[in-house]
Amino acid sequence: MRGTIVYAENERLVSAKAGETLLLLGNEAIARAAIEAGVDLAATYPGTPSSEIGLVLDDVAKDAGLKFQYAVNEKVAMEVGASAAIGGLKSLVFMKHVGMNVAADVLMTLAYTGVRGGMVVVTADDPGCHSSQNEQDNRLFAKFANLPCWSPLTRRNAWTSPSSPSSSPPSSSCPSSCAPRPG
Repeated sequence: MRGTIVYAENERLVSAKAGETLLLLGNEAIARAAIEAGVDLAATYPGTPSSEIGLVLDDVAKDAGLKFQYAVNEKVAMEVGASAAIGGLKSLVFMKHVGMNVAADVLMTLAYTGVRGGMVVVTADDPGCHSSQNEQDNRLFAKFANLPCWSPLTRRNAWTSPSSPSSSPPSSSCPSSCAPRPG
């Protein structure tokens, strides 16, 4: 049964106190930041190198008090997250870098319509094509849409970046973008 077993290694992400030091992989750090930020809904279409974020959040969603959903594609994941954020909730949407090509129409629309709640979009870039068919730099999507973007280079930056989901929401009502690039 999905969601009934919480693996011990993921349980620590929920049970840790805010600011407690944990040894985490980058994707685990992003999941932990979402939990600490009080994200209400997380949606994804799974794809390496971002799959582990979903595996962790799916495992701990109930205990962390958030709704987690896999979508049929990246555009639908972006629409689910946008719906939550437009409705005033905090949402996290994540995908592999090429998924942003599928979700770009929704992202560009959100850039000028805005959202009422908070929304963070994580696209996991894959420099060197270790698990993907091509390389692309998704920080350019944020630049094109005039959205705030940060690119954590370390696991610590993925959780403690000043623009991370665990910090205060940006002053604008637009979604923010995160494009982690493995170092």
